[in-house]
Amino acid sequence: MPEEILPGFYRLEIPLPDSPLKSLNSYIITGSTRNLIIDTGFNREECLAAMQKGLRSLNIDLTCTDFFITHLHADHFGLVEKLKTPTSTIYFNRPDAEILDGWDGFEHMFTYAAENGFPETELRNAFKQHPGKKFGTQWVPELKILQDGDLLEVGDYKLTCIETPGHSLGHTCLYEADKRLLISGDHILGDITPNIQGWSDQQDMLKFYLNSLDKVYPLVVDLVLPGHRSMFTNFRERIDELKHHHMARLDEILSILDQGSRHAYGVASKMHWDIKCDSWEQFPVPQKWFATGEAIAHLRYLEETHQILRNESVPQTTYSLIA
Repeated sequence: MPEEILPGFYRLEIPLPDSPLKSLNSYIITGSTRNLIIDTGFNREECLAAMQKGLRSLNIDLTCTDFFITHLHADHFGLVEKLKTPTSTIYFNRPDAEILDGWDGFEHMFTYAAENGFPETELRNAFKQHPGKKFGTQWVPELKILQDGDLLEVGDYKLTCIETPGHSLGHTCLYEADKRLLISGDHILGDITPNIQGWSDQQDMLKFYLNSLDKVYPLVVDLVLPGHRSMFTNFRERIDELKHHHMARLDEILSILDQGSRHAYGVASKMHWDIKCDSWEQFPVPQKWFATGEAIAHLRYLEETHQILRNESVPQTTYSLIA
């Protein structure tokens, strides 16, 4: 059932079956004329049933309800197609909207992953069960694009959009200055680290993420409302922890490359991961995918800061320390 955080402001946990994230926090703000739902869950029956039950308990009329989606990932965006009515507005960000508009499948990721050492056949087989493929939206609705600094007013709440690229290219948080609330999506999580992946040579996603952490750091925040797990109050302390985590990751990768050149998949296999497996070979393929993506993001950052070299003269891209 929905948990009331403040008057007219609720958190509803939407189950995410078979996901290590376990559930999504969907936030619901009620107003006299319009309501707002922030993030929705996968496009699957379990998520829809939980959402509908929670909305019924609050007497939410979807014809008077709009949606704000923090970013494009299926656990946040997927269910909106089942909830939207002809009178609903879906608020979104431009960079992620452009990805959805131009989406042509995962083929480029398969190619890029193979170039970075990931066994391509293994990855293709695993992606048949990828939640983004199975439980995402098959329909891209008309979207109302919001930009950094834009204001959403719902009920007694004034929410300012803050663009925080990193977890996705267009990830956007909402800040309620008077109430000192930050709806952080997957930008800042309390007890797990947001996954920062790099599957392109065009963006330095870790640089974007660290800059986005610095961007929100000055905000006065008493309560963080994340996309997953528990709400928390230690806002700046948590940002410091996340930055320290990524600095330690960078040092770890430099130590691995000190033993010789490796491709990203090989680097990921030597990194420490909080998963109950005795060896890299025992990792589920989806976890290898997330780990390799994170390794690439960190390697890109190290390359852009001139701490390592990229070698593309062999069939697979490798990285090495600068002599």
